[in-house]
Amino acid sequence: MSKTKDEAASRPDEDNPEWTQEEIRTARPALDAIAEIFGTQAAEAIRRRRGRPAKADRKVNQTLRLDPDVLDAYKREGPGWQAHMNAVLRQHMPRHGK
Repeated sequence: MSKTKDEAASRPDEDNPEWTQEEIRTARPALDAIAEIFGTQAAEAIRRRRGRPAKADRKVNQTLRLDPDVLDAYKREGPGWQAHMNAVLRQHMPRHGK
């Protein structure tokens, strides 16, 4: 039995007609149509964002110069050493303003 290249799924039909050049040219993103039909809130609710959602208490990426022995001591504590260092700094941060 040989396979034919003319499979029914690849042929246009009345439920799935082939797009014309005009339809392709005037096509717009689905979210635009959803916003028009259901409102912008509905479109925003289903919009996919890249990556993880942002946390409310985001950390700040900061360069900090440390003595090598201090850094090695925290790293030797194993996983979670950065969080531990953050907790120590929090305990010793100034409590009053200038």
